[in-house]
Amino acid sequence: MKNKILSLITFASLTAGFSAHAAAEEVTVKEGDTLWEIAKLNEVEVENIIDWNKLPGDIIHPNDQLKLHESHEVSTGETLWDIAEEYDVEVEEIEDWNKIDSHIIEPGDELIIKETEKAQTSSEDKKTESNKENSKELTVTATAYTANCEGCSGTTKLGIDLHANPDKKVIAVDPDVIPLGSTVEVEGYGTAIAADTGGAIKGNKIDVFIPSESDALQWGKQQVEVKIIEE
Repeated sequence: MKNKILSLITFASLTAGFSAHAAAEEVTVKEGDTLWEIAKLNEVEVENIIDWNKLPGDIIHPNDQLKLHESHEVSTGETLWDIAEEYDVEVEEIEDWNKIDSHIIEPGDELIIKETEKAQTSSEDKKTESNKENSKELTVTATAYTANCEGCSGTTKLGIDLHANPDKKVIAVDPDVIPLGSTVEVEGYGTAIAADTGGAIKGNKIDVFIPSESDALQWGKQQVEVKIIEE
C-alpha cells in the first residue's frame, strides 16, 4: 500500500508543479548578540545554528541573518512522505510550515523543517539518556582570568562580551574535556557557562572569569570539583 501511495505522489509531482521555495524563519543579529544567547532564547543548539547557516565558526556579526530551523532541499524523486519520515514529522506539518496546499513538491524546493513537540521530546529523551550515561564529575585545576589582561579581547570563544556582561559566570575549558556551551557547576564559583578556551587550558584545567583583577589574583590556583549539568 505504501509503495502504491508513493507511486501516486511521485506521478503527481511529474504532472503538476508547486513552488515551495520558502525561507526558514530567521533572526537578525543585533549588536552584542551571541550565538549562545540566540540559541538559548530560541531553544535550539548553538551547533544547530552553525550547521543550518553553514557558518565557518561561532563568530557572528550585527545584521547577519540566521536561520532558526532546519531546511531541506528536495531531491529528484523525493516525496513529502519520504521527508516526513526522515525528520519524524507529519506530512501535514510540512505543508503547513511551507504554505503548501497539495502534496506536490519539486526538486530544488527548500522546505522549512521545524522541531515538533514529538521530535523534541524524542531528542530530549535521547539527550537525557546520553547525559546520564556520559555524565561527568571531575576534579580540575582552576585558575582565574579577567577581561582586562594584556592582549585579551574581552570576548569569549562563544562571543560573550565580558566587558558588557561583567556579572556573567563564564569559564574557559578544554573542549575535549568539557564541551563548549555546557552548563557546569564549579565548586566555590557557582553555575557557569563553558564559553571560552585558552592556549594553556588543556586537559583537566579551567579558567574562571572574575571581573576584578584583585579578586582573580586572590583566587589563585585551586583544585575544585566540576559537575557538567547540561551539554
